Amino acid sequence: MDLKLSTLLCISLFFSTILTPTLSELCNPTDKKVLFEIKTAFNNPYILSSWKSDADCCTDWYNVECDPNTNRINSLTIFTDVRLTGQIPAQVGELPYLETLVLRKLPNLTGPIQPSIAKLKHLKMLRLSWNGLSGSVPDFLSQLKNLTFLELNYNNFTGSVPNSLSKLPNLLALHLDRNQLTGNIPSAYGKFVGTVPDLFLSHNKLTGKIPTSFANMNFDRIDLSRNMLEGDASMIFGMNKTTQIVDLSRNMLEFDLSKVVFSTSLISLDLNHNRMTGSIPEQLTQLDNLQLFNVSYNRLCG
Repeated sequence: MDLKLSTLLCISLFFSTILTPTLSELCNPTDKKVLFEIKTAFNNPYILSSWKSDADCCTDWYNVECDPNTNRINSLTIFTDVRLTGQIPAQVGELPYLETLVLRKLPNLTGPIQPSIAKLKHLKMLRLSWNGLSGSVPDFLSQLKNLTFLELNYNNFTGSVPNSLSKLPNLLALHLDRNQLTGNIPSAYGKFVGTVPDLFLSHNKLTGKIPTSFANMNFDRIDLSRNMLEGDASMIFGMNKTTQIVDLSRNMLEFDLSKVVFSTSLISLDLNHNRMTGSIPEQLTQLDNLQLFNVSYNRLCG
């Protein structure tokens, strides 16, 4: 009897060892299938070597995270890998619960932004920076109404700055800097429908004037430096605003600095290499938080 019992226990332990990983796996099988397709599209890079069929994608795989309640994939983060090649796989749009998508510092990630990303209605953070992406900044990104952070900087995007991004109601930061964008800054960026995001458009080839509608916007941080902008920029400032950081350097802006009224919250102000006239306002000496002030290479006097 003892021998039979011992044998039964051994058999039970054997099968439980085999079956338990399968029975207890948290990863949604549909999500897992899609992730394998993404891995294949990227030519099975070493950075995704933990993505194995006999491992649980919610507990054992790197670069992904699961929602603790639904066990659906809600985060895909791949960064800093020179060996990963190809374009953004269309399959990323088949992860319907994705809230965070980060493909960053992948210099051999090329091509346009994949249209299937527009299907990710729960997406809050989209970071596609420091890559080799090209093409235009697509209008379909404005369909991602839950987006709070959009980072497309350090790529090779061309074309104009899309008006449609001003329709994102929850956007807190918009990074389109360090690309090859041309044309004017949209006047719609002075009419964001929700929160006023931090705006970064520097290091492009933007021309024309800063929209007068910016007078209605209370940007905390705005960087329009290293473009070819001209005319007035005084509408960005104002006593009633809470602006903290402004960089308008290396443009062709031309206005009377002595007539500008600055917010008391200003921390950093860089206006170097423009065509500003007038004198430095005495009010700047009363800004307790000011840490950086640069108006070199202008036409100031007094």
